Amino acid sequence: MPKWRKVLALTLALASAAPLGMTGYVQKASAATGSFTVLSYNIGGLPALLSSSSDPQKFTPLIGAKLGPYDLVNVQEDFNYHASLYANDNHPHRTPTSGGAGIGSGLNTLSNYPLNDLKRVTWNKRYGLFDNGSDELTPKGFTYSQIQMSAGVYIDVYNLHADANTDTLSNEARRDNLSQLATYIEAHSQGHAVLVFGDTNTRYTRSEDNLKSLFVDRLGMKDAWIEKVRGGSYPTMGADALLGVPGSTSADNEVVDKIFYRSGAALSLEANSYQVEDTYFTDENGAQLSDHYGIAANFTYSTSAAVSYSDLAGGSGGNGFNFLHSNAPATSAPLSVTLRGASRLDSIAMTYVNGTTISIGGSGGTTSTLTLDSGETIASALVYTNTYNNSVRIFYLELTTSKGRKIASGTKSGTATTFTAPAGSSIAGFFGRAADNIDKLGVIYKRL
Repeated sequence: MPKWRKVLALTLALASAAPLGMTGYVQKASAATGSFTVLSYNIGGLPALLSSSSDPQKFTPLIGAKLGPYDLVNVQEDFNYHASLYANDNHPHRTPTSGGAGIGSGLNTLSNYPLNDLKRVTWNKRYGLFDNGSDELTPKGFTYSQIQMSAGVYIDVYNLHADANTDTLSNEARRDNLSQLATYIEAHSQGHAVLVFGDTNTRYTRSEDNLKSLFVDRLGMKDAWIEKVRGGSYPTMGADALLGVPGSTSADNEVVDKIFYRSGAALSLEANSYQVEDTYFTDENGAQLSDHYGIAANFTYSTSAAVSYSDLAGGSGGNGFNFLHSNAPATSAPLSVTLRGASRLDSIAMTYVNGTTISIGGSGGTTSTLTLDSGETIASALVYTNTYNNSVRIFYLELTTSKGRKIASGTKSGTATTFTAPAGSSIAGFFGRAADNIDKLGVIYKRL
């Protein structure tokens, strides 16, 4: 049994009113709380002749059979024995393989929650052929998915495997890898809670690595090991590597596998525990199933009582957007809304009483604007989705105010979805995906 389960039971019993267990969910007034556990594990699934794992063909199915206790799993080096990993696992949602070594990235996610909008991104820079980490032999990079854990609870999840080795060009490539990922998170995960966990191939003590400056200082993320084991204290850059006792969960044992997290505007994340799984992923003789140790963390989440999300309608095209990247939807009130479209919905813009204007989408179609009266709010949104160029997009949006006035754009075509503000709330913004058109759309509710 993983050690974290014993730690979790004690932690939650003392510190949380949420039910014990893997996926607790409690509704309190207009806010919700719950818990979940994540695992990051480089499973060493390269072909046997290339793998650092002693016997990946034998060990991969054993790993698959042990993944069940974790709600959300990111694996790396899931290459040539992928079928046996999934054959022995029962997670209901799993990313499809991108191929074996030399073809795929080796990155996959297994989840108890739906995995939406999967994106696979290859690093811009890779270095190494055989004697320098072999990073140019397969398209390593990162993946993005958005999970919806329950009503209104969204988390953007990233899996990564950065360039290995510590020669000058490998260090340069790895710094570029992490910068590329940080830039992507800034562009695609604005306002959302974020989890980033995988094999970073970095150490805080290395002066050549830029892990803290990017993920902590720039993105405002936390490291579960730093928070739960080191009391928030980061190792000194340039100091001796913290090698400690291999496999131990201790302040003096830093592994290159990391778990980062960040709260969002409508969802708070808090790490409850962190554990290096040094005894769980072993065979009947106690041998490790990979050349890496799995690392696990348990999290508690809580939603905001002030702002919340609806469900989403639409497809996976475009880039992620979220009006809650600005504090206007939470702290101000909509003054006017502008829609632009023709055969489909092209853009949405909302101006707030505090003077902020947020817009998303392209410049096609014609424009219509509705200015709200004093005390008037947006009460509901009618959305139609249909397919264009093999991609599901938003074809029509109609907003209705508390006074029954309407504004609409696009064409009623396809499947209709209605979002209605709960009693005591109004629609104060939008989130979803967009490029030249609006690809996916949900609404942001704000308590009056």
